[in-house]
Amino acid sequence: MVEFQSKIEALRGYLDGGEKRVAIVTHTNPDGDAIGSALAWAETLRGWGHTVQCLVPNRFPSFLDWMEGIGEVIIAKEATEEAIEAITSAELIFVMDLNKIDRLDSMTEPLEASSAPRILIDHHLMPPDDFSLQFSYPDLCSTAFVTYKLIEAMCGTKAITRPMAENLYAGIMTDTGNFAFSFLTPDLMRAVAVLIEQGLDIPKVYTAVYNSYSASRVKLLGYSLGRKMEIIEEGKAAYMSLTEREMRRYNFQLGDSEGFVNYPLTIVGVKISAIFIETRKFIRVSLRSRGDEVDVNIFARRYFGGGGHKNAAGGKSFVSVEKTIDHFKSAVAEYFAELGIK
Repeated sequence: MVEFQSKIEALRGYLDGGEKRVAIVTHTNPDGDAIGSALAWAETLRGWGHTVQCLVPNRFPSFLDWMEGIGEVIIAKEATEEAIEAITSAELIFVMDLNKIDRLDSMTEPLEASSAPRILIDHHLMPPDDFSLQFSYPDLCSTAFVTYKLIEAMCGTKAITRPMAENLYAGIMTDTGNFAFSFLTPDLMRAVAVLIEQGLDIPKVYTAVYNSYSASRVKLLGYSLGRKMEIIEEGKAAYMSLTEREMRRYNFQLGDSEGFVNYPLTIVGVKISAIFIETRKFIRVSLRSRGDEVDVNIFARRYFGGGGHKNAAGGKSFVSVEKTIDHFKSAVAEYFAELGIK
């Protein structure tokens, strides 16, 4: 607590002293937590009198289009010069929901060249030491919840507007699987109660995020579960894969596969679930588990050069889908043997 308060005072030092140009950047394929926390934090900083621009490497999923302020987010892939200018002119840069700036695609180089102080707001494990100030809390459920704690400490919860409450809740909700994963604490639930007091309409946000998919997306989910899901290790592990060709068949849009990896965990006995998504440059690997027995953060770091959290992690594979699946099968067998799972 003492350390947190000292960091808050250090943050005040960066924000005091008049208007500053601020850039807020977040990760490739931005999700609800990345966008929700960035938009809420941007609004907080504007309340302090700063000029703020939010930037993402590529487009966000369409089911986040409802968020207030999302139309002002600069998408670097579509507005490269504008994104570079926003970063190079920034006097202060916040990095949110990722802990390594080399994962920002086209924004990485200008950000690394900037002399502006960089402040991390995140909840992933093992952040590097190249930030001027870090608010990194892997024991919290989401970057949105970390952001809530910062707003509470800096401004008080009365400063949270209804749109901020909705954006923060969207981040918390999506990163906890609608409160189905770990990291659920009384403190988190008290925060949700405060967001409701500030105008949050939970059914509205839930419907906007989870009940706004296209027919093609629902058909792709059916295809993934019905035709592509495989159960291995005597019912204790499951995986799915989607090639570019298969996704094109279902008019795939960014974000359409969000949450697919969670469905096999609804099967009794399944301890780890994976989905392999083919892209032009690599295979994107998403991993999920439940409970304390299988730590997919360790699994992702060891076998796919990635990481994340105990029950939600990811990585990459630079071989074919077929070879990636073979690698996954052998990795699961090895890891389960190490854990004594039979």
